[in-house]
Amino acid sequence: MSYSITNRCIRCDTCEPLCPTGAIKLKDDKYWIDPTLCNNCKGYSAPQCVVSCPVNSPVPLHAKKGRYKIDTARTLPSPNLFTNGKNNPFASAIAIWELCNILVQGASLPWEIEETGELCYERLILNGKGKIVYRIANPLAVEPTLALKHPEAISVIDSFDIKSACLNLIYAAHITALERPWEEEFIINDLQIEEYLGLDKRKDLSKAAKLSLIKELAQQPCRLIASIDLPSQGKVKGISIKNSPLWHLMAIEHHFQEDDCGQKHLVGLTFTIKAGQWTKIFLNRQGCKERNSFYQYGTLPKTVLNSVMSIWQQHPGAARMLLWLLFKTRMGKEQRVTVPTFMRVAYGEKKVNSSSSQKEERKRLIKSFESDLEVISYLGINPVFDPITYPVEIQPLWVKLKNIPEEPEAALDFWIADGSNDNRLTDIAPRGKWNRLTNARILYFEIPPEWESPKKVKVIQPQKSKQKTKVKSSIELSSEQIINARKNRLLSQRELALLTGKSQSWIRDIENGRFRVKGEDQMLLRKVLEM
Repeated sequence: MSYSITNRCIRCDTCEPLCPTGAIKLKDDKYWIDPTLCNNCKGYSAPQCVVSCPVNSPVPLHAKKGRYKIDTARTLPSPNLFTNGKNNPFASAIAIWELCNILVQGASLPWEIEETGELCYERLILNGKGKIVYRIANPLAVEPTLALKHPEAISVIDSFDIKSACLNLIYAAHITALERPWEEEFIINDLQIEEYLGLDKRKDLSKAAKLSLIKELAQQPCRLIASIDLPSQGKVKGISIKNSPLWHLMAIEHHFQEDDCGQKHLVGLTFTIKAGQWTKIFLNRQGCKERNSFYQYGTLPKTVLNSVMSIWQQHPGAARMLLWLLFKTRMGKEQRVTVPTFMRVAYGEKKVNSSSSQKEERKRLIKSFESDLEVISYLGINPVFDPITYPVEIQPLWVKLKNIPEEPEAALDFWIADGSNDNRLTDIAPRGKWNRLTNARILYFEIPPEWESPKKVKVIQPQKSKQKTKVKSSIELSSEQIINARKNRLLSQRELALLTGKSQSWIRDIENGRFRVKGEDQMLLRKVLEM
């Protein structure tokens, strides 16, 4: 019994030279398998076309009957994530954040062709002092660090799937359990991925379809390599990394089950992954203690993965917003976002720029933007609008409708009062709404509890002298006092950082309560804030 090639084939030309009987042939620019020559790879442990195909296009000519049995000889995977059922720590470094943006935005980003013919995307960091350059590679090639040339790289970028960003986050969560992630591997199988993404509850997908999807998504985060150049930051020395994979795909293990006719059916996948050298800079637990590297992590809610998988098709813009906010909200509550920035995140810079000159395109973009904002609000991420730059008259209709009372009589009175006003809720948008939106800002986003990082409880040892304890408690400033004093002086975090000679991240961390201000810094803040 032979195999057949489905329409999922991407014509990568990988399987044809590996077929031991030469059954795979090209006709009318499409590959097919000659059933008279295919012998089910007799003498091999697995069908070579299935093992080599990146998208699981070859399938048995006849579908499998009966249940899929779990192979007891499978390699044991790493421990499951989300043990509390809600969230899990994950590596939230800029390298992972930008990798998420690449996977969800793809060709809409400003890719450039280098003199060598390679395609690259450059991301400046630290106010232009450092940069990360991303290139496309083939993780299954003999040299996985070799960047692909322009035509081949473009086809890979066009194939990027929003859902693959979820695998990037899952990998980032797994490495937080490792002491030295740049040296250690972790193992993940299809059953775990199905559970994380909610695919185990999808009854409309066959097992073969799920395995094909998982195999394709699992490889996409591994298709990017990065060159990182960072300047010195305090005790952290400057570093330069050249074309290092963000994720090393060490091995893909295929699990087959043989039916009564001797046909081998793919029933499971196991992936062995290792993080790249970027973790030595951004996820080095021991180096962070010695203050010569960083340990940057956040909280990954399980609901984010399920939400992206459920809304990506109808609301791709909302899915991009959700993934971007996962990293943005980690930087603290006081993170203002302009509407044009948020639109570029959701729809790409090209679409936003083209819409600015076409009236009908502008209307459609505004409608999509307000609809996607409603979707993420329904998921518990509520935007708080700036009353000055984003007043009620240009806010989405669904925001205004939230104020309608639920009781029938009170709702009737509400609509009667609204009808007597000059400006009604159901009125069309005011003239010049697009121009006003280009200057509008969202102050911050209210996030669900599972998005917030658990605060570490510090045990404070009692002081030997009671008098010293009283003096310390009277001098010490709380994060709330600092926030209120800064706002009373109408200062932003950036402006306060300039006045104190500190970094903006230092101001953000003390306001978020991540550490206490001691000694001279206490006096400096009191002096600058006139407390």
